[in-house]
Amino acid sequence: SLSYSSQILVMNIFRGHALQCHPSEYQRGNECCPKCLPGSRVKTDCTEFRSTSCLSCTEGTFINQPTVRTQCYSCTVCIAGSGLKIKTSCTTTSDTVCEPLEGFYCLDSTEDGCMSAQRHTLCQPGQYISQKGGFTSLTDTECSDCSAGTYSDGTFPSCHCPETQVKVKEGSTSSNVVCGSSSRNYYAYIPLLLSLLTVAGLVTTDDSVCVVKNIRIPQWQHELSATGHLQQ
Repeated sequence: SLSYSSQILVMNIFRGHALQCHPSEYQRGNECCPKCLPGSRVKTDCTEFRSTSCLSCTEGTFINQPTVRTQCYSCTVCIAGSGLKIKTSCTTTSDTVCEPLEGFYCLDSTEDGCMSAQRHTLCQPGQYISQKGGFTSLTDTECSDCSAGTYSDGTFPSCHCPETQVKVKEGSTSSNVVCGSSSRNYYAYIPLLLSLLTVAGLVTTDDSVCVVKNIRIPQWQHELSATGHLQQ
């Protein structure tokens, strides 16, 4: 037969295997202690006679789920020098959520925020912004070189034509603007010029009306107007 000490050992092993706590509890010795709620930490474990004692997290700390921890987590700090700013402030039940500053993009994203950011690439003179990077995106700004005969100071979404030329074809995300000689487009203004001259000729001033009144109308036109036919 087993000795007394051996019996105690077997009983302890059996009890250890038999004790299974609920997910909302944690085991301490032979007890299943209730976990502390989000926003609080464990002060003292439960005993056979009392429940777990919990303390609320202090300002600047948090716990976002039921816990067995005796210390709350420190809130994340969004460091401006790292290109981050606060999106959502820290509470006792949730951590700070950071997002990139304007002009930065996220390098290391989380489910709802960003852990680190980097400044967008600045396009150089002679380049245009072919793809603008957003502060909520994971992509940097993309630059493309202007084609010969066009220019950009690096801040434009497309290259421009020199003052001595005109735009023949608009640029796109896959092709640059096309410039041409301004003299080739003079003919396009001829219909507009003729229209303006016609309108100007129809508009008369008071002086021109006076001149019209002094014009002598031939006698035969008076007769034709009055009788409808010329007198013999």
